[in-house]
Amino acid sequence: MKQYRYLYTSPLGTITLTASDKGLTSLSLPDYKYDIPVSDEEIESREPFEPVIAQLDRYFAGEAIAFDVPLDMLGTDFQCEVWQALQAIPPGETRCYGELAAALGRPKASRAVGAANGQNPIAIIVPCHRVIGKNGKLTGYAGGLNAKAWLLKHEQAMASEGFSLQPPTPVEPAI
Repeated sequence: MKQYRYLYTSPLGTITLTASDKGLTSLSLPDYKYDIPVSDEEIESREPFEPVIAQLDRYFAGEAIAFDVPLDMLGTDFQCEVWQALQAIPPGETRCYGELAAALGRPKASRAVGAANGQNPIAIIVPCHRVIGKNGKLTGYAGGLNAKAWLLKHEQAMASEGFSLQPPTPVEPAI
């Protein structure tokens, strides 16, 4: 299967985008702490990323948008469940791991939710940055806590400016 790659310049630095023919496979912030999978048939090209680039441009410009690009996320059933739940958190809002676990009907699974959240390969669009600790403090983020804080402030500023932020349309990850 072909894999595409593009380096997108954002206010947070260079974001690495990867995609298959099915959809976006990763959106990795500059300080992403996990390895980004590389395919033998990787193709450097902007073309497959035009829709996500347009949406990211609008997002970083402060426009209220609902991301609607196709995703091709690979994970366990539980990870996919968590990643779908993340997409239901409205921009400008946060949830703690326990709240997310309860919303999934697994109130004692907050640590497992945290682990799945940490393995999310598509930052921003699958908004794992909106999950914080029970005490209200920022906790681990694969893109770095500075990026997490910036994203939350950016979304809260958009919300306080009167934008009607709509949560992204949940996209069912591929298994």
